[in-house]
Amino acid sequence: MRLPSSPFLSARRIWCAGLAATAMSVIAHAPASAADEVNIYSYRQPELIQPVLDAFTEETGIRTNVLFLDKGLEERIAAEGRNSPADVILTVDIGRLDNAKSMGVTQSVNEVAINTHIPAQYRDPQGNWFGLTTRGRVVYASRDRVPEDAITYEELADPKWKGRFCMRDAQHSYNIGLFASMIAHHGAEFTEKWLAGLRENLARKPSGNDRGQAKAIYAGECDVALGNTYYVGLMLTNDKEPEQKEWAASIKVLFPNAGDRGTHVNISGMAMAKYAPHRDAAIRLMSFLASPKAQQIYAEQVYEYPISPDAEPSDVVKGFGEIKPDALPLDEIAKYRKLASELVDKVALNDGPRN
Repeated sequence: MRLPSSPFLSARRIWCAGLAATAMSVIAHAPASAADEVNIYSYRQPELIQPVLDAFTEETGIRTNVLFLDKGLEERIAAEGRNSPADVILTVDIGRLDNAKSMGVTQSVNEVAINTHIPAQYRDPQGNWFGLTTRGRVVYASRDRVPEDAITYEELADPKWKGRFCMRDAQHSYNIGLFASMIAHHGAEFTEKWLAGLRENLARKPSGNDRGQAKAIYAGECDVALGNTYYVGLMLTNDKEPEQKEWAASIKVLFPNAGDRGTHVNISGMAMAKYAPHRDAAIRLMSFLASPKAQQIYAEQVYEYPISPDAEPSDVVKGFGEIKPDALPLDEIAKYRKLASELVDKVALNDGPRN
């Protein structure tokens, strides 16, 4: 029996692609020309976005077809060109959103229903991408060994933290975003010296993920680390791996620079694909995702902060304390990402401490 050749699934069945370039799974669906559907290319895990997509379908009757990829999303859309079935892109990190724009796979959107709920600092000035939720790049600190309840990013390079600091790969997009913000605020020369200070304070070579940094603090390998806020929520509520609850309980969340410019935040976001075949349906989905109702559902699901000022964080996230986000526009930070990556290599941050 011949199966349809489309890469899309129904909203309740997700195809995971990208683990191997040749891996493919095909499932029947409604014709691509149907006006009552919208096709989504997503970097976000299917289980994280499904509740908000279900709410959209319930409210509008428009089905959502999701293609999940763990890499190469922008390249795939570019290769598909005018024949791409992609309507909406869902992703994380300003770097990926900016890359999608730079590669020419997005189009400008100017909708009052979207702009009203998303502050200007969290959307592209030309309307090529929009933030949906934020996550703070914070400091995880040992509850037992760190008496401080306030800190700045600049202080992490202070020798008092020598042998007490740990982090994931310095070239990871989460860290590059933070380092780019340091360049935006202080310039390249200061940031280079600061990165060298971070290197000398490392307890080990950068390794693991953000959860791994909490585990290292729990194990006594270091006392402070860089991590995203939402991982704390995911660990605290992880019934399948209860040991992660212990990691999370061993740390407190410190919001750097709360007393001055604010904590660096990154975003999850959305964009309209350049050749969206269901543009009207896509606009309705993007408008819904920007609404306080959807923001509430989404933020509670992913333990992130809703961007809309009319929605509130989940009770778990509120438990971290109040966040004061850095007001610097993300497009201003994004332009320094390449330089930040170069400085990481220049100071050999991933090599760990010299002594």
